[in-house]
Amino acid sequence: MAGAVESFTDDNFNAVVEKSGTLTLVDFWAEWCGPCRMLTPIVEQLANENTGVLKVGKLNVDENSKTATKYGIRSIPTLLFFKDGQIKGQIVGVRSKSEIQALIDTNK
Repeated sequence: MAGAVESFTDDNFNAVVEKSGTLTLVDFWAEWCGPCRMLTPIVEQLANENTGVLKVGKLNVDENSKTATKYGIRSIPTLLFFKDGQIKGQIVGVRSKSEIQALIDTNK
């Protein structure tokens, strides 16, 4: 994973995502998911291009089912945007970098 992309887990999710005042993009993914692998370079680019305004992390749904269940993740990849403990946006499936950036711009 790129340096700008964090690893979120059931154990750290509350502290680093839900309690953060910074817009946070969470990529819910799994190792076996082809579309998830297609989205990874886009997520990494967005993390690097939005340094300072966006925190980015990935949460492996197979290893962290508690958090995935809490947010009703049924399809992956799913991107959720959080700020101040609230979900500000959601994208399911592979989308273009510009579509994801537009949602970032709307909520930062």
